[in-house]
Amino acid sequence: MTILTVEDFPVDTQWDISFEQVPAPRRKTYPVKIGHVTIGGSHPVVVQSMTNTDTEDAEATSRQIADLVRAGSEIVRITVNTPRAAQAVPEIRKRLEDMGVFVPLVGDFHYNGHRLLEKYPDCARTLDKYRINPGNVGRGDARSEQFARICAVARDLGKPVRIGVNAGSLDEDLVEEQMTRNSQLNLGKTSEEVLNTCMIISALRSTEQALAAGLTENQIVLSCKTSSPVHLIAIYRELARLSRQPLHLGLTEAGMAVKGLVWSAVAMGVLLAEGIGDTIRVSLTPELNGDRCQEVYAAQEMLQALGIRRFFPSITSCPGCGRTTSTAFQELAQTTREYIRQRLPEWKSRWPGAVSMTVAVMGCVVNGPGESRAADIGISLPGNGEHPVCPVYIQGQKAFTLSGDISTITRGFLDALENYVATKSHEHSG
Repeated sequence: MTILTVEDFPVDTQWDISFEQVPAPRRKTYPVKIGHVTIGGSHPVVVQSMTNTDTEDAEATSRQIADLVRAGSEIVRITVNTPRAAQAVPEIRKRLEDMGVFVPLVGDFHYNGHRLLEKYPDCARTLDKYRINPGNVGRGDARSEQFARICAVARDLGKPVRIGVNAGSLDEDLVEEQMTRNSQLNLGKTSEEVLNTCMIISALRSTEQALAAGLTENQIVLSCKTSSPVHLIAIYRELARLSRQPLHLGLTEAGMAVKGLVWSAVAMGVLLAEGIGDTIRVSLTPELNGDRCQEVYAAQEMLQALGIRRFFPSITSCPGCGRTTSTAFQELAQTTREYIRQRLPEWKSRWPGAVSMTVAVMGCVVNGPGESRAADIGISLPGNGEHPVCPVYIQGQKAFTLSGDISTITRGFLDALENYVATKSHEHSG
C-alpha cells in the first residue's frame, strides 16, 4: 500500500473538482390542476396531508383540515367510504369556507367509489380530485367497468384523478398473471421484484384505461406506494422513466416517530434529489393524542433541506456534549423554534424574505461563534467553565452580549429577533 505524504501534493496543485447539481433538474411532467393548485410541469413540489378523523363527523374533519392547512398543507385528502361520509363532504367544504380556509380536497375511494360518486353528485362536484386504487376497484370485467365509471364522473365534471397503486392492495389477477409469467419464462425475479413490477404495470395500464375513458394527460396523477424505502426508490425511478404523468411520493406506512421520519426522508430524499416527485406526503403513524400536523412539518423540512422550497427560517442548534451539560441552550433552542413558528405569519406579511432567515442557537465556544456568525442572527451560550456571557451576532458581526438567567437571555434574544425582522421589514417597504 502506498502512503501519500504532503510532499506528494505541491502547493500549486490544480484540483479538478466539480459538483453535479443537487437537487437535479425536475423531471418533465404534464401539469395537473387540482382546485386552485397546479402540480407538475414547472410548478413547485406540493405538500399534501390526509385527515384521520371520521369523515362522517363534518365538524371534527373540517377542524383537522383547517389545522393541517394552517400548518402548511397545500392539498388535503379525506376518506370517502360510506354514504354518510359522501353526504358530509359539501358540509365540510362549507365549514372550511366559513373559517376562511380554502384548500383542494381529495376524496380517497376504495371498493365503492363508483357508486358513491354517482349517487352523491354534490360530493363529486365538491371534491377537487378523486383518488382511485386500481387494486380494489373491482375484479375481472367488473374492475374495468367500475374504474371507467369513476373516470366518467371525473371527465364530465372536469376533475383530475390520482391512480394510487399500493403494494398491500394490488390487483390479484395482475399478480397471478405476472407470477405465472415469471415462472413460465424462467425470468428469475424474486417475489418482491414481481410485486414491484406489478405496481408499475398497474399504474401504466390504468393510465391507458383512464385516457380511453375520456380523461386527458392533464387530469392524471400517479403513485406507487410501498413501505420499503429501497423498493420505493427503484419503483419511482422506473415509473419516472416510463411516464410523464406527475408523481405523488410517499411510503404507504412510514411508521412512528424517528423510524417514520427517517424512512420517509431516506426514500423521498433520494427521489427528490434526482428531480422525481411533484407532490409528497409523509405518512407518519401519529402518537396517541399527537399532532397530525407533524406530517406536514416533516414534508416541509424535507423540501427545505434539499433547497427545493423554503417555508420557514432555518434554525441551527448544536446537539450538546460534555461541554454543555446545562439545559439552557436546549430550552432556548426550543423556545426560539416555537416563537418563530408562532410569529412567522405576521413576519411574512411584512417581509416575505422572513422564510429565508437563518438563526443559530449554539451551546459553547467550540462551534458557537462560527455558526452564529454564519447565520443572519445567532447566539452562542457559554458551555461549562466558559465566561457567563452570550455574544449575539447579526449578519456576521458581534452586535452585543446577553447575561443573566435563561429567562432573561431568552427575552433578550427574542427581542433581537423581532428587531432584526423589523429592520428587514423597513428595508423591504422602503
